[in-house]
Amino acid sequence: MPRPAHLMTRRQQLQSTAVGFGGLAMAALGHELAASEAGRPLRHHSAQARRVIFMFMKGGPSQVDTFDYKPQLQQDHGKPLPFDKPRIQFAPTNNLLGSPWRFRQHGESGIHVSELFPNVAECIDDICLLNSVHGTNAAHGGAALKLHTGSDNFVRPSVGAWVSYGLGTENQNLPSFVTICPTLAHGGLNNWGSAFLPARHQGIPLGVASQPATAANVRYISNQSYTRGTQRVQLDLLQQLNRDSQELLPAENDLEARIRTWELAFRMQSEMPRLQDLTSESQVTHQMYGLDDPMTEDFGRQCLMARRFAEAGVRFIQVTHSDTKVQWDQHGDLRNGHTKNAREVDKPIAGLLKDLKQRGLLEDTLVVWGGEFGRTPTAQGTSDGRDHNPEGFTMWMAGGGVRGGQRYGATDIYGYYAEQNPMHIHDVHATLLHLMGLNHESLTYRHAGRDFRLTDVAGKVHTGVFS
Repeated sequence: MPRPAHLMTRRQQLQSTAVGFGGLAMAALGHELAASEAGRPLRHHSAQARRVIFMFMKGGPSQVDTFDYKPQLQQDHGKPLPFDKPRIQFAPTNNLLGSPWRFRQHGESGIHVSELFPNVAECIDDICLLNSVHGTNAAHGGAALKLHTGSDNFVRPSVGAWVSYGLGTENQNLPSFVTICPTLAHGGLNNWGSAFLPARHQGIPLGVASQPATAANVRYISNQSYTRGTQRVQLDLLQQLNRDSQELLPAENDLEARIRTWELAFRMQSEMPRLQDLTSESQVTHQMYGLDDPMTEDFGRQCLMARRFAEAGVRFIQVTHSDTKVQWDQHGDLRNGHTKNAREVDKPIAGLLKDLKQRGLLEDTLVVWGGEFGRTPTAQGTSDGRDHNPEGFTMWMAGGGVRGGQRYGATDIYGYYAEQNPMHIHDVHATLLHLMGLNHESLTYRHAGRDFRLTDVAGKVHTGVFS
């Protein structure tokens, strides 16, 4: 059937229509997130957590230097490891290396926290340390993908995309999944992508890790050329043309998703400029997040933006601490590297936890902290470095139905292997989804002839984490 003269192809229409409010930019950032495939949240059971803030420490923080106190490691510093190292190692290591930082007890719980995190230590009674996390990959790329998607060797939807697919957004003027300053390395966009889930569930990246957080915003969000009324008329025309095209060209089945992109870009004009503008926050709030200190300003800005997005109804927010030089990957120069990194994030993280709590948001906001793996308790090279260690490391959760002031699980006496209540990455995902009201075994999507889920065919919910 010939194409009517008044109908253009989708590509021609998108290129020629002067919508002018950042539609092309938004198309690159992601698609609108509906309230779920069925148009409503799909919680499988009641839950306290309504949203997630995930703080990704790229490179792999050392558990034995931060939140996994090992007095025996200090006592046996310099001695050979008295048991076998993993069969697969990223690099050779030598004898045991005690932590160069002191640990002190904090809060009513009396949990030991490294002097690297004095501000986070003040919040320890709200934090559940997951001291027995373990993975399967000793390389950054595979481990980062495993943490973000549940798979280290296939392209799979990210955890944020799964949460979006299950629960949608609480604010139709905003996406339900935003990632602030994500890294483009070691998995890149696959770490926040939607893979085979509908494209509207992928994360919208604001900025990148290699640029300052001041650049983490939606460009062209304001239209100086057309009024909102004019844009609305343009969108209505575009939508009608797409409906006509869809009737005549049923194979063009992505037209509905494409129009949603433009619609979301239009609606975001009403809220995104306000959320991106941090000048409305008080000086006290800026100081709480460390925006008054060049050392903490960058990550503090990310954390403050995360709180504002959470408050506005975004379902899943990720912030990333990474740079192109140091990261948390201290194969050498451990003292300087971890000191710098902790100094940059400690105050902003504590500021976020305290701010959420004082606003009553911590009760239903699940805050998750961690890297793609930990570090070995044995020294690499000189006596000032640690190798990758996915066999046992620490993540932590706070708020959103988590019982704070506890250490859940444990590694061995030196902090090498997860031993008590071992918590695989699949278990972390299953537990996170459960806290959000989602059954990880029921949250599935049919693709290529089989049902897929974030936890694949594994995953165990660790109820000992719950309050």
